Amino acid sequence: MNRALRTFAVLAGLLTASTPALAQDPILGFPSSMLAEQMAIEAQARAVPNADTLRDQMRILSAEPHEAGTERSREVAQLILERFRSYGLDAKIERFEALMPRPVARTLEMVAPVQFTATLEEPPLAFDSDSDDANQLPTYNAYSADGDVTAPLVFVNYGIPEDYEVLDSLGISVEGKIVIAKYGHSWRGIKPKVAAEHGAVGAILYSDPEDDGYYIDDDLPEGPMRPEFGVQRGSVMDMPVHPGDPLSPGWASVEGARKLSIDEAKTIMTIPVLPISYSDALPLLENLGGPVAPESWRGALPITYHIGGGPAVVHLALEFDWETRPLYDVIATVPGELSPDQWIVYGNHHDAWVNGAEDPISGMVALGETARSIGELLQTGWRPARTIVFAAWDGEEWGLLGSTEWAEKHQDRLREGGVVYLNTDSNNRGWLGASGSHSLQEFTRQVARDIRDPKTGDSVLEAALEHRGDSTFAIGALGSGSDYTAFIDHLGMASLNASFGGGSHDGVYHSIYDSFDFYTRFSDTTFVYGVAEAQTLATAILRLADAPLLPFEFTAPAETYGEYVDEIEEEAAEQDATRALDLSGVRDAVETLETAAAAYADASAGIIDMSEAEVQENWDELEAVNRLVYRTERLLTDEAGLEGREWFRHLIYAPGFYTGYGVKTMPGIREAVEDRPNAAVAQREAARVESAIRAYADQVQRAAEALNTITRQ
Repeated sequence: MNRALRTFAVLAGLLTASTPALAQDPILGFPSSMLAEQMAIEAQARAVPNADTLRDQMRILSAEPHEAGTERSREVAQLILERFRSYGLDAKIERFEALMPRPVARTLEMVAPVQFTATLEEPPLAFDSDSDDANQLPTYNAYSADGDVTAPLVFVNYGIPEDYEVLDSLGISVEGKIVIAKYGHSWRGIKPKVAAEHGAVGAILYSDPEDDGYYIDDDLPEGPMRPEFGVQRGSVMDMPVHPGDPLSPGWASVEGARKLSIDEAKTIMTIPVLPISYSDALPLLENLGGPVAPESWRGALPITYHIGGGPAVVHLALEFDWETRPLYDVIATVPGELSPDQWIVYGNHHDAWVNGAEDPISGMVALGETARSIGELLQTGWRPARTIVFAAWDGEEWGLLGSTEWAEKHQDRLREGGVVYLNTDSNNRGWLGASGSHSLQEFTRQVARDIRDPKTGDSVLEAALEHRGDSTFAIGALGSGSDYTAFIDHLGMASLNASFGGGSHDGVYHSIYDSFDFYTRFSDTTFVYGVAEAQTLATAILRLADAPLLPFEFTAPAETYGEYVDEIEEEAAEQDATRALDLSGVRDAVETLETAAAAYADASAGIIDMSEAEVQENWDELEAVNRLVYRTERLLTDEAGLEGREWFRHLIYAPGFYTGYGVKTMPGIREAVEDRPNAAVAQREAARVESAIRAYADQVQRAAEALNTITRQ
């Protein structure tokens, strides 16, 4: 079916769909001649997502605990597979495997000055029909070491590097001790990692009510915050080294593939680690002596917080089975009609620590509705210009396992033709938040401009800006913590992570209380933000799949990278060890990028005046320009990787070695200034960043020149 007939079919099916008032504004990458057609297609897609369908699908997918590596996870994958196929999509399950140790034995007891045995359980609550489900995963931290240790206890606040500076100033050592740290202010895996570096023999993590309990809001069942026996499960894999299967860094873990031995693995913790509730933590903390904790360290428990060590002495014993278990990624593909080798990939994980209604099913069902909207468009005869791939990942909670293994398996194909990776995870009521490659910032702003906010009726963009008290839209930088990591950090594929949230309190993260009953009582209770999420991603996918010129823009990267240079220079000037750092070469490279970005903006403006016939006649030439455009992100990577963690190759974005999820921009330079001050290392890293940005700028300039030959004929 030619494009004109497809347009007629789509318009004929457009009955009740509406478009925002701003919808006729220009759309990046589209000529004016194609706007009406594109907006009609988008409007039909946005009319599909339905709150009742989201609710029903959440009820089904979160009905049972379904952690990765289990038959229940396979059953959820099968349900998603069948759903994709019912939309007319070509879908399959790709099976991988990974080391996924489960607990065999867990013991935590205080042996002095009094006896106390921790319960290590979360009790069911009457309002929550899923809180007493069978097959709930015990409260534990995945990739903790085995261990049986007895030692005095030391309170280390959040257990991050600056807390140990305070301990040093007080003359308190954790060597040979067990530490107890609050969840928060950093990713959980950093806490035992830093403790082990300081000689601790074990680590206990707990949720203080100041952070996600009664200090914030009423706790369950009256309110949404973590109750006294609530526990945050979670992985403590050293993901800043690499995510994915600990035994196959850099290559896909499929049946029969080579594996490292467990002793060779770099991402397994070296000391035993256990999460507990604040009910179990309270007796331990109130039996600590030593100095009173600094005011900033004190939580909301009804005690005077002391640091220790002792007199509390704790016995911690953990044993795991260290088994390799299966992963089930569900992959649905919509082949592109004009550029099938160019892929737009959109993923959300399906595995949960327990039932996982919010994390991840709220995002998974929104992806399902986005896929359904694409399926309905296919029924009209519409076909995307580029290939669309929907992915339901397994094993995210353990360490981004399924997405990493899939990306490593298909890495050659993705490096060649991977255009953009879109990611979602949990979704809730509130405002749109987005982080990603800054070449996608203007694209994201325009998508947000054209989606209605469920609460105000204004655009999602207006609602977000009003909430933030800002007049300028900007996306954040990506660190790690979800399934985009392999795509941007390892493969250099432009990526974007988006979700709604911030409109409600929530203290059930990674507990048995993250359930359908909780979500429908306290979270996006009417599922209107799930609809908005599905509409947002459907719109993004359609623009990326069909834009004659990919909607990348390079002024935002130039401005943002310049801000990073300013930040690092300011920090370096404050330290004797890095005061001599010279970033003039990086700044010059950024200025070169500014010039190239302006040239590209001028050249891309020419696309606006092209007719649809001219687009079709010049598609091959435009495709060549687009290859230059989407491969710009690759040039920001270095095959040598970051120092000490070669898997991470992006020189602009990476999780910090001591932040875990939190991003370190220009990480090689920044960490040599902030974490391990060394001017020589920072200067060496600056040379790499300068070279990468110059190559990036050169490719942007080449794309501008190639585009001018098309639009100015």
